[in-house]
Amino acid sequence: MEKQRKDGEVEAVPVVIGGMVLDIQATSSIPPHPRTTCPGQIYYVQGGVARNIAECMTKLGAQPFMISALGFDMPGNLLLEHWKSAGLRTEGIRKHKDIKTPTVCHILDVTGEVAAGVASVEAVEMFLTPEWIQRFKHTIHSAPLLMIDANLSPPALEVSCRLAAESNVPVWFEPVSIAKSKRIAPIVKYITFASPNEDELIAMANALSSQNLFRPIERNNCSTDTLFQMLKPAIWLLLEKGVKILVLTIGSDGVLLCTKGESISWRICLEKTQQHGFSRQLFENMTSSCPSNLYSDSKVLERSPNFLAVHFPALPASVVRLTGAGDCLVGGMIASLSTGLDVMQSVAIGIAAAKASVEVDSNVPSQFSLPTITGDARIVYSTAKLLQHQSKL
Repeated sequence: MEKQRKDGEVEAVPVVIGGMVLDIQATSSIPPHPRTTCPGQIYYVQGGVARNIAECMTKLGAQPFMISALGFDMPGNLLLEHWKSAGLRTEGIRKHKDIKTPTVCHILDVTGEVAAGVASVEAVEMFLTPEWIQRFKHTIHSAPLLMIDANLSPPALEVSCRLAAESNVPVWFEPVSIAKSKRIAPIVKYITFASPNEDELIAMANALSSQNLFRPIERNNCSTDTLFQMLKPAIWLLLEKGVKILVLTIGSDGVLLCTKGESISWRICLEKTQQHGFSRQLFENMTSSCPSNLYSDSKVLERSPNFLAVHFPALPASVVRLTGAGDCLVGGMIASLSTGLDVMQSVAIGIAAAKASVEVDSNVPSQFSLPTITGDARIVYSTAKLLQHQSKL
């Protein structure tokens, strides 16, 4: 049942389509050795890229509509109860006795990085069908933004994008993994935002090229400027093929925001934005302290009217685990865009949300502190560095 306003129109809320997953996270207290066990801690954590993003958005004051699938098994019941307890809507979540709720087991090293993992998420492809997604076409048509994760089957991705395109709804593609990131190829013309890491970027560029032209980057402690130059051909290819705005995560070095022909002051049209409580305060704090004309006195390395890249540094953090950082970056950005903030301001909030996520033992913090988020976002915003290069490589 799609929620309607008093005037009969479907409510304009961001839509998130993808997996709700139970994460089993095993953290070794010593460097792990092959063919044997080691001491450590095991946690059961609510996860899934799309679910994490939606929860982060909710805790930043947005009201996302989640389209997903869960079984009636233990993981499914646990995830659904957690979702309901947070006051979140469940009508877009398909529940069926034949669904085996998606589960992922992560092995984390002593630094909190994923050392290895096994994912059983076939139910997302099997039960998040085009037919199920089409039930919510009016909600998608009214949305300020649609986020899809690459756990969806290619037909489901295609239908989601087409529904969004019918009403000019911007689409955010979250690659999920190296293997699944390649699913962007048939739908790239629909994509407004994409948020890969370095390895996913290379996989996506190869999927979009006629042959495997790109190889994984060997960083060897290189500078951010040097890394950008190495990644630039793959970035340019994605932008040439149709992605409007690329949000490239580069680990502890932060984020590269890249665009070709789109303004860094891009924002969602006013009539589709919403501000409630926390999100209203977030909007007011950011607009008053982080103006859109950030670069009036900034150092411009190269000038080109066709390509723009901005480096946002990561914030120092007391790291507990890193598994939710990328999802909270995206969730923070979409929540901010949905209030009416521009892309630059939204990246800063996303990085602040990512910092908060790595300092707790869950994928998404139980709550965000408004003064901390806005204070951290101001630091990121003020230290961003503008990069540009020629329009032809």
